[in-house]
Amino acid sequence: MNLQEISTNLQAGKAKIVKELVQQAIDEGRGAKDILEQGLLDGMNIIGEKFKNNEVFVPEVLIAARAMTQGMEVLKPKLQSEGVKATGKAIICTVKGDLHDIGKNLVRMMLEGKGLEVVDLGVDIGPDQIVEAVKEHKPNVVCLSALLTTTMNEQGNIVEAIKAAGLRDTVKVMVGGAPVTQTFADKIGADAYTPDAASAADVAAAFCK
Repeated sequence: MNLQEISTNLQAGKAKIVKELVQQAIDEGRGAKDILEQGLLDGMNIIGEKFKNNEVFVPEVLIAARAMTQGMEVLKPKLQSEGVKATGKAIICTVKGDLHDIGKNLVRMMLEGKGLEVVDLGVDIGPDQIVEAVKEHKPNVVCLSALLTTTMNEQGNIVEAIKAAGLRDTVKVMVGGAPVTQTFADKIGADAYTPDAASAADVAAAFCK
């Protein structure tokens, strides 16, 4: 079979077909890395680009991501048995006092679509929790989302907490969310600001190289 079929069906959000095609590729003896890169990640990257260019919107991204997740469930045991490693690791959360999660979830899906392992801490997450998570998971990147002007300063508090814990050199900090700007990111000493989920995934993937 052509692995491009996995990519095409993933873009269309056809989760059931994606699962069947991934299983078929495994049965045909295709390598896990090829199935992942030429099938699942290829499809998610195309959706990511289209999202960036306003050719598709949030619902299409969510449906494609669901198809990718289901395909990954079938592929995961084979990836592990072949020793295929994630290209990097990211921690993601919405900061303390903020309960918005759609943006965070979109970024998580896009990061997974780049082949990163993502530890999602959820919403309303404070500096201490981030520091603990960085110690435990040793990520390449920490992604912080804030959707309110009242909570965006928490992003700065988290940068300071990571610094105070002596971990600032070990990890890149990325910030985003509606009120956040490049100027704000520079002010709090973040490593990157991105205006949308697809760009966030590109930057995070570059940080992991």
